[in-house]
Amino acid sequence: MASSTELNIGQKLSEGKTKQIFELVDQPGLVLVQSKDQITAGNAARKDQMEGKAAIANKTTCCVFKLLQESGIKTAFVQQHSETAFTAAHCEMIPIEWVCRRVATGSFLKRNPGVTEGYRFTPLKMEMFFKDDANNDPQWSEEQVLAAKFSLAGLTIGQCEVDIMNRSTVAIFEILEKAWATQNCTLVDMKIEFGVNVKTREIVLADVIDNDSWRLWPAGDRSQQKDKQVYRDLKEVTPEAMQMVKRNFEWVSERVQLLLEPQASGRVVVLMGSTSDMAHCEKIKKACTSYGLPCILRVTSAHKGPDETLRIKAEYEGDGVPTIFVAVAGRSNGLGPVMSGNTAYPVINCPPLTPDWGAQDVWSSLRLPSGLGCSTVLAPDAAAQFAAQIIGLSNHLVWCKIRASMLNTWVSLKLADQKLQACSL
Repeated sequence: MASSTELNIGQKLSEGKTKQIFELVDQPGLVLVQSKDQITAGNAARKDQMEGKAAIANKTTCCVFKLLQESGIKTAFVQQHSETAFTAAHCEMIPIEWVCRRVATGSFLKRNPGVTEGYRFTPLKMEMFFKDDANNDPQWSEEQVLAAKFSLAGLTIGQCEVDIMNRSTVAIFEILEKAWATQNCTLVDMKIEFGVNVKTREIVLADVIDNDSWRLWPAGDRSQQKDKQVYRDLKEVTPEAMQMVKRNFEWVSERVQLLLEPQASGRVVVLMGSTSDMAHCEKIKKACTSYGLPCILRVTSAHKGPDETLRIKAEYEGDGVPTIFVAVAGRSNGLGPVMSGNTAYPVINCPPLTPDWGAQDVWSSLRLPSGLGCSTVLAPDAAAQFAAQIIGLSNHLVWCKIRASMLNTWVSLKLADQKLQACSL
């Protein structure tokens, strides 16, 4: 929802082909990003006014950034302010466009003759372009970026920073690719930009991501493309042609809202043999919550009340919600194996092992009769992650959180190593 707060807008900080950036006098460290109704192609060699484009672009960007933020990606986005503007952290922009490609098309084919259109890149193809309108945004190598020694908001862009942006671009693309797949739409390629937050000196995803930023092919069919390429391909710009382009942009802005909605529900049901295991189970529940997974705690003993255990199992099998059972039972774990032998749903053993008998007790979770398929994960947070990975196969929002978590773990290790190396010099 747009914010109704009145903003004290200060001076214009910058202006591009499709947006303006204003300082916010009463909110230091924040800016207002105001979209324009202008649409351009070929570094503004072609440009036209498209009434309503600012609102369409702003709506698309806000939805995309919300999806990425809820997944766990660090962005400059704060909140939507109006139909045509949003607030963001003030960043000094790194003058590089990161382009990520899944399918070969467009300029890539011109620069790489012999590659057929539709060739699928696995892994993704990464390219960098220096933002320089006068020279048509030339492609740069990693070595050129490093040689430039960009210094922004007190941060020098070196190998560590380039590696972080590279990894982040891949993760961002994969998250949006997964989300668009729920609408039977192929994310062909996209461009993004990063900035350095002037307050935190962190590299974050900045600028905008709207229908100018990517190629989208419904059902993987180029003839149905809904992105700005339709405008680029116009032989003649007529009012009728511009209405067609606008309808495509509106189609994207309507569908992009659906990316924030889960396509399938799912839950985790933790069964504990005794309330003495509550602390262990609460850790599982907390970790499940971080992935956006509902988690229900129940108490039942497969040894002392097998009929009740199977009744509880049937309760969660009967409503059609995809369910992962986590069995928490110490000593002799009959709970997990009994559940596994009587349900088609996945079962994860997560026994609360104790120092005295843990080495012996774990075998009751690991050594199972034939025909049982329950896995064993000892750490509560790891059991929740495993459950999330299973549910993420059919719920893109859960999958996106896992993918962002992987990126954030990698980045934290990269920064820790950089800090250690700096201390060693």
